[in-house]
Amino acid sequence: MRHCPRCGAPTGALPAKCGACGYEAYLNPRPTGTVIIVRDGTFLAVRRARDPRAGWWDLPGGFCDGFEHPADAAVREAREELGVAVELGEFAGMHIGSYDFQGERLPVLDCFWLATIVGGEIALDPAEASEYTWLPLHDPPEMAFPTMDLVLRNPVIGRFGSRLAH
Repeated sequence: MRHCPRCGAPTGALPAKCGACGYEAYLNPRPTGTVIIVRDGTFLAVRRARDPRAGWWDLPGGFCDGFEHPADAAVREAREELGVAVELGEFAGMHIGSYDFQGERLPVLDCFWLATIVGGEIALDPAEASEYTWLPLHDPPEMAFPTMDLVLRNPVIGRFGSRLAH
């Protein structure tokens, strides 16, 4: 931030307090909601169709809208990206990460839920993903974002995932 969003006076790096009007600005993580859809010891991965990290395997999810709970964002993102209704299961964890956007590295708070598909057939949004596959929970590949690697490699995920298998 180079200028105060309230009065336009010059400021320094975040966090910053404007010397002219007293406005305080912070660089807080942006929350996300993400689903780990599990089935028979596997999880659903989508190949990213856009940057950052286009071409990498990803989990369905995305940023929360203003005042949206991350769990609601996870359900909404699954519907938008996959065309399916999901039911959230166990909360799988949250991790601080980063997201490169418009030439900036933004802090994110990635929130993950195990989930199952409860309605609809998978129909990818081509703006989000170019393909999908089911990958093994016991040996996941490197994912698009390190927070996904952290949550998928947590041994608790495998135990939760086996309870949701159908």
